[in-house]
Amino acid sequence: MAELLPTLLFYFFSALVLGSGVAVIAARNPVHSVLFLIFAFFNTAGLFLLLGAEFLAMILIIVYVGAVAVLFLFVVMMLNINFAELRQGFLRYLPLGALVAAILLAEMLAAIYASLHGGALNRISPEGEAGGAVHIT
Repeated sequence: MAELLPTLLFYFFSALVLGSGVAVIAARNPVHSVLFLIFAFFNTAGLFLLLGAEFLAMILIIVYVGAVAVLFLFVVMMLNINFAELRQGFLRYLPLGALVAAILLAEMLAAIYASLHGGALNRISPEGEAGGAVHIT
C-alpha cells in the first residue's frame, strides 16, 4: 500500500491540474478563470512535492500564485469589461477559426502518419554523423 500511495496522489493531482486547466478555458467569468488558474498552480506545486522538488513547489507558489496570478486577478477585476458585448460578434470569426483548426489538424495527422510509416526524421547520434571522428576545434 505504501508504494501505491504516491501513484494515486500523482493521478489525483494530475487530474486536478487537467480539470482546472479546462475550467480556466471554459469559465465564462474571467475572475473565475483566474481562480481556476491559481488552483492549477497549487496542484502543480503538489506534483512537484511528490517528485521531491520542494524548492520548485515553493517558488511556483510564491512567484506564480503570489505575484502573477494575483496581478491577473487585480487587472481583471479593475478593468470591468462587459463580456456580453464582446461575445456578440463571435460567430463572425467562426469560419476563419475552423479553417485554422483544420490546417493544424491536417499538419498533426501528417506528422503522425509520417512517423508511423517510415518517414520519421533522421536521428543523429550524439557523436554526429561521422561516428565521433569529427571534433570541434
